[in-house]
Amino acid sequence: MAFSFWQSLARQDPLAAAHEVLHRSAALPPAQQAAIWAIPPTADALAASIAATRDGPLGGIPYALKDLFHVAGLPTRGSGHLPPELFPPAVTDGHLARALAAAGAALAGKTHLHEFAYGLTGENPHHGDVEHPRFPGRTSGGSSSGSAAAVAAGVVPLSLGTDTGGSIRVPAAFCGLYGLRLTPGDAWMGDGFPLAPSFDTVGWMTADAADMLATLNALLPSTPSPSAATTRPARGLFLPAESVGVTGEAGVAAAIAAAVRDWAPPAPPEVAREFTAAHIAGATTYSVLQSTEALAVHSAWLDRHRDRYGENVWKLIDRGRHWTDAQRADAAFSLAAVRRFWTQFFLAYDFLILPATPFPALTKAECTPANRARLLALTAPASLAGLPVLTVPVALPGGLSTGVQLIVNQCRSPVLDEVLRRCATC
Repeated sequence: MAFSFWQSLARQDPLAAAHEVLHRSAALPPAQQAAIWAIPPTADALAASIAATRDGPLGGIPYALKDLFHVAGLPTRGSGHLPPELFPPAVTDGHLARALAAAGAALAGKTHLHEFAYGLTGENPHHGDVEHPRFPGRTSGGSSSGSAAAVAAGVVPLSLGTDTGGSIRVPAAFCGLYGLRLTPGDAWMGDGFPLAPSFDTVGWMTADAADMLATLNALLPSTPSPSAATTRPARGLFLPAESVGVTGEAGVAAAIAAAVRDWAPPAPPEVAREFTAAHIAGATTYSVLQSTEALAVHSAWLDRHRDRYGENVWKLIDRGRHWTDAQRADAAFSLAAVRRFWTQFFLAYDFLILPATPFPALTKAECTPANRARLLALTAPASLAGLPVLTVPVALPGGLSTGVQLIVNQCRSPVLDEVLRRCATC
């Protein structure tokens, strides 16, 4: 449990804990330090924060915060190069930073992301692509790329990010981390810089299951559990990537099937057919709805400052104004079908497991629109339904990784505690 190391060090010497963060960050290649950190850690500020927060449930834990959330005195820019006057320094901490401080966590620094959180590959033309810390040349995944790399490299044990269309789930799977995506519409996300407000969610990543459970308990305390007499084993199902028309790499598919064999049986044919019928157009549906909302967020400056955007992200946002009325109507119809499926599913089951990715961390050359579409096909179901998801890493031969999405109907589902406790003892 990485948390125990950091909490012990924080109790002994906050300055030593701060210097440990800086030492680990400095061990990264300089280009990756620049790609990861929007606002890097400083020893004195971090030591003071650790000293002030050592007694909470996350007391003394240094964490990284995706540069979409407000911290007093610091800009929140979403990783773009738009004029600074559009993003003045925050006057007060946002809801998420306040919640972390109340739990005892200490902000180490703010992290870069796939520009404006619009992407799954961690690429950023302004600050550099965030690479997998153990496999240079491969992506960390995105859009919470800096946050994922900071944990995967061991610089901090906890990072906070967002997940609109897979931005916690994909980097967690690629980097071998545990990731938790919450649900849209809460106050923590409400005052962060948005991508697509109907779909934006807060999430976080840790390197092991015990730390994920500790963070969950600290930030979202559970209500008392039912008595043993009224509990029953959780019921869940597993669906392979092929259920949404995605062919996974053979080794990845086999590793995922083996990892979940004791967690849930394969979905019966009738459930698989219903899922596929509702979600086969999920990536397209999500793209129409999400880009339309992203356009609304950026409309005031998208054209005026086009030269300050990365070309790929500008095009993704721009397409929001080019969908036809028929395409928008189809997307609305598909969204309703997705949500009907999940309403019916949770009447009979407690969770569904899907692969998080059909392949391990991609090389730069593999970060193509086609592979982005394959990722979205797997992440769009939970995004469209607005559901919480726990990502559990799955090791692959050679040290790479993928992951599985454990989709539940509430953030404090007892399924999450059960799975995390099981993983913590593996």
